Amino acid sequence: MQTLLQLSLLLALTFCHLTFASDPASLQDFCVADRNNQVKMNGFACKNPATVQAKDFSFTGLHIPGNTRNAIGSAVTAATVTQIPGLNTLGISMVRIDLAPWGINPPHTHPRATEILTVIEGSLEVGFVTSNPDNRLISKILQKGDVFVFPIGLIHYQRNVGNGNVVAIAALSSQNPGVITIANSIFGSKPDISADILAKAFQVDKSIVQQIQWRF
Repeated sequence: MQTLLQLSLLLALTFCHLTFASDPASLQDFCVADRNNQVKMNGFACKNPATVQAKDFSFTGLHIPGNTRNAIGSAVTAATVTQIPGLNTLGISMVRIDLAPWGINPPHTHPRATEILTVIEGSLEVGFVTSNPDNRLISKILQKGDVFVFPIGLIHYQRNVGNGNVVAIAALSSQNPGVITIANSIFGSKPDISADILAKAFQVDKSIVQQIQWRF
């Protein structure tokens, strides 16, 4: 009887091991995104490798300055799986950030990626805020060649603190890092978050919240 129980336990453990075992590495050379495939999955289905071409792994445009003639004075040019199908399943992407003098990349978060940024040109203030309850601001002014890391999920920002343009390049640890701009999400949601809720959250008059919502 004891031998039978031991054998049963061994079989159960073996089954669990087989059930949860996985290969942490890629099982193929690449999985170029097939955007025409209607299969819903976490990422994109793979294109037939025989049809893959060099253009699936390349993108032209990061040498072109973004248009910073807008209310915030900044522009982000992305090179994610949307622009480069070959990034599918590889867990990496990058962006170019252009900021006019005193322009900002407003407080935002990337829900699926850590970001590492380097300044190519100009002087750039960067910062992120830690989670509750401390909500500590960690910030620094970067110069050309400096590098800064924004941990995954934390609210962060960039601001040009010079009189010339700023160019920065950032890499992100996801093929599709996502971006949540805080002001847009809170005041520009569809439908609106109740002004009563936001007025209490920000401790301001309801009319102020409504004015901000109208702007978005």
